[in-house]
Amino acid sequence: MDATTCFWLLSLYTCLIQGKPTLRKERVHHEPELSRQLHEDNQSHRYDHEAFLGKEEATTFDQLSPEESKARLGKIVERIDSDVNGYISADELKAWIKRVQKRYVYENVAKVWSDYDLNKDNKISWDEYKQATYGYYLANPEEFEDSTDQFSFKKMLPRDERRFAAADLDGDLAADREEFTAFLHPEEFTHMQEIVVLETLEDIDKNGDGHVDEDEYIADMFAHEDAGPEPDWVRTERDQFSDFRDLNKDGKMDLEEIRHWILPQDYDHAQAEARHLLYESDTDRDQLLTKEEILENWNMFVGSQATNYGEDLTKNHDEL
Repeated sequence: MDATTCFWLLSLYTCLIQGKPTLRKERVHHEPELSRQLHEDNQSHRYDHEAFLGKEEATTFDQLSPEESKARLGKIVERIDSDVNGYISADELKAWIKRVQKRYVYENVAKVWSDYDLNKDNKISWDEYKQATYGYYLANPEEFEDSTDQFSFKKMLPRDERRFAAADLDGDLAADREEFTAFLHPEEFTHMQEIVVLETLEDIDKNGDGHVDEDEYIADMFAHEDAGPEPDWVRTERDQFSDFRDLNKDGKMDLEEIRHWILPQDYDHAQAEARHLLYESDTDRDQLLTKEEILENWNMFVGSQATNYGEDLTKNHDEL
């Protein structure tokens, strides 16, 4: 393989890795980009910080002094107060948390937009996306004849086309910003839920029977590298499969059971977190938060390690 071919292959793989739409390995979509720490972790409140700020911004706040952290929090509170009445309601907190959850999605789209909008018309057509992502493969199929990549590309291309069509609400074969965001991050959009469920089934269903059995369910989370005993958490997941995933007790999950698993309808993370923050900070129990109440409990909303070098690390960071 010559140097030119190597360059194009590297470019293709980079595009596939960085810009390729994927579903997170974390299958259940109710705690995006949050750590696994519980609310009871009163020492760091890491879970709350990531919910309120987002994972990257929470890390930034860790580097600030307490004074700077509280000063920035005060500015954020003013933005949360959407009706400008001096009080933060649970609904306003919920709306803010949902905005934070989606921010990383739109930032990701902004980073890759110019790579796909080849004619710079502020839309990305299916042909543009296909050319940017699969162009080299389509132009040089002979180079992939003996490669496992050929099978991967043949499988990925129609799958991407199906997802693009689902995201293209007006059917013009070109995605605006919102449609392209739905294409790259379908788990964030209600009208893309069927695609999320179908792709999850296709990812896990290794024997192609249209269902996910217990072993396939476990294999998606745990790889058996030797003949040793399974960890306790794997045995717990097997119990979860039989008790809560396989609803009709036929030994496997169908599309409806997968939907129930990965898209739970009975839990709203943003609402639960908003209620938690309000309950812990509402000192006068009027179901509303003032700026003063939030700043009194500032370490629940934002973090700080009281470092002397924090300001230098973050002086070029745009404020939230």
